Amino acid sequence: MKGTNLGEFEELVLLTIAALVNDAYSVAVCDELEKHTGRAAKLGVVHAVLNRLEEKGLVKSHLGEATSERGGKRKRYYEVTHAGKVALTKAKEVREALWRIIPGFNLEGSI
Repeated sequence: MKGTNLGEFEELVLLTIAALVNDAYSVAVCDELEKHTGRAAKLGVVHAVLNRLEEKGLVKSHLGEATSERGGKRKRYYEVTHAGKVALTKAKEVREALWRIIPGFNLEGSI
């Protein structure tokens, strides 16, 4: 397995796969990312990140059944592996620790 450090977009893609559970394929990941981040997610970029996450062992994929609406083409579905869950948990802990040490930066009650 390659390094498990996550870039920002890798983390967002990994979180999106986790949120989509059994419906995490590339187009759904793009749509969900755009919906929640407000930024366009290009399919080619998402494919590159999915491949990289799989190489790192943070996700695994499988092909779904062929459907007539896709001309017999099968979707590739992704799921977060145990290593992916560990990487996400670590990233969350690091972010939370950094937020806690910012002096006088409490957003609660100011929104």
